[in-house]
Amino acid sequence: MHLHNFLRATVSRRLNDISKGIDIVVHMLSMYPELNSSIKMEVGIEDCLHIEFEYNKSKYHLKYVIVGKIYFLLVRIKIRHMEIDIIKRETTSTGPNVYHDNDIIAKYEIMDGAPVRGESIPIRLFLAGNEITPTMRDINKKYSVWYYLNLVLIDEEERRYFKQQEIPLWKRGGVVRKSMSHQAAIASSSEEKALGHAQAKEQ
Repeated sequence: MHLHNFLRATVSRRLNDISKGIDIVVHMLSMYPELNSSIKMEVGIEDCLHIEFEYNKSKYHLKYVIVGKIYFLLVRIKIRHMEIDIIKRETTSTGPNVYHDNDIIAKYEIMDGAPVRGESIPIRLFLAGNEITPTMRDINKKYSVWYYLNLVLIDEEERRYFKQQEIPLWKRGGVVRKSMSHQAAIASSSEEKALGHAQAKEQ
């Protein structure tokens, strides 16, 4: 699924219309989140598996590193493999029709072998280098993009256990452009200094 923004000009004629369009780039900039606390969650299967995982933030810039840990509080099944996936979920809607598309952006193997009770596994995931965008919610009430961390555990019988957590992604705005009045004041000050130097040389 791809989202394109474009400008289209149409000239209406008696026989047939002439239309021309060009793609444009739209910058999705956002401010630094005011609240960005860590995430702690527990998940498990009764009397079989109980794990706790935490991530250092709840929202991430596109260039951030996700740091966290997974704690095994109870392990009574034989875990063979564990990984974390970054999943992009796109939704488009036109009237009553809604289309969903899930795409695995990246996979990180974080454990190979059986854990024991009390063990902790560190997590360090680099977002830079992946084809990701900021989270988008109801753009023109037709398009949304969400990102999730998907923790996957696989036991020796190939059964899969997983837990998803949404992670809003954002992109920092560039250098704020100074107002025209501020730029004019700087230009006026520079001209006054140049005039002062020229008068000093004449004297």
